[in-house]
Amino acid sequence: MAERFLIVDDDPAFTQVLSRAIGRRGFEVQTAASVTEAEQLLQNWQPDLATVDLKMDGASGLNLIPLLRSLNPEMKILMLTGYASIATAVEAIKLGATQYLPKPADADQILAALNKVEADAEIEVTEQPMSVNRLEWEHIQQVLKEHEGNISATARALGMHRRTLQRKLAKRPVQR
Repeated sequence: MAERFLIVDDDPAFTQVLSRAIGRRGFEVQTAASVTEAEQLLQNWQPDLATVDLKMDGASGLNLIPLLRSLNPEMKILMLTGYASIATAVEAIKLGATQYLPKPADADQILAALNKVEADAEIEVTEQPMSVNRLEWEHIQQVLKEHEGNISATARALGMHRRTLQRKLAKRPVQR
């Protein structure tokens, strides 16, 4: 019987691509777009592995970790996020996540992280905070998402002119 893999993420494009990639590797995959949807799914189906997005519409993915852990203490849980920080990584691990990985991550990286038995003490820690420009880009993307892609509403929420926002969005994402 194939291992069961749960993907909880509110980004439909990412979820679809990851679901297909994980499924091609022999897993039985189920997806949920929110903590509430995942809770409903978990009433009748229990995964062996799970990826949970940190920041979603509604409740944070952090809220789901204790429930997953209570259903199956052996479950491998990976916290995925585009808003990586040391504080959220520590909180996710305290709540029971097995690993923590910043987005973007592909299926191979996710499976490799989930299959790590223990932390690698030899890994080099390079704590480089995001640049101000990258933080601005991330914030704009989040506000844009909150306004369902509406440029005018996003510009109003950010307190900037619509054309200025359009110019910023036309640029490629700033490197960290």
